[in-house]
Amino acid sequence: GLTALTFARESYAIKKGDVILIYAAAGGFGSLLTGMALHFGATVIATVSTETKAEFVRSLGAQHVLITSTQNVVDEVLKITNGDGVHAVFDGIGKDTFEDNFKLIRRKGTIVSMGNASGVAPPLNILRLGEKNIVILRPRVFGYITTPEETKHYQDELLSLLVQGAFKTKIHKDYPFTAEGVQQAQKDITSRGTIGKLLVNVAGS
Repeated sequence: GLTALTFARESYAIKKGDVILIYAAAGGFGSLLTGMALHFGATVIATVSTETKAEFVRSLGAQHVLITSTQNVVDEVLKITNGDGVHAVFDGIGKDTFEDNFKLIRRKGTIVSMGNASGVAPPLNILRLGEKNIVILRPRVFGYITTPEETKHYQDELLSLLVQGAFKTKIHKDYPFTAEGVQQAQKDITSRGTIGKLLVNVAGS
């Protein structure tokens, strides 16, 4: 929750009227960010890999849900935005989607690269940023909550958003804190078949 919140506030400050693209929106991070972005007044374009995941993300309220196995994300995003592109991209996929981000981001937009599900994004020629005057960054949550004051601020806001119902949490599965349990969790999360968060239960071990 803190990762999604700090990214939504500081990596790109999502606001009313924004159009935001969130990759892998059925995952733990993606589903929380989707709820927060909607709460902050944005229009959300979400990507998922299956119809089952699409149904879940639609239930969160996302206005546009794209199934990557059957739809071209760049074409659909440009169609939805009348050719303008999105204000910000939150990309946890990495290598496979990196180049597409430059095609669907609008002028003065922000690309938040935050994951490597398909591999590490390739090196960037900094001159490319000038084509549309875009911003690109690779944030970490602990770069945003380093001090006690920052930590308390975001913990308080996260609790407030939870009380307001700004986002929903879904637990895919609770795994035992054993070698087998951790291995199964890793296998499941890389299978692209999970919806929501995967928990490794340390306390219950």
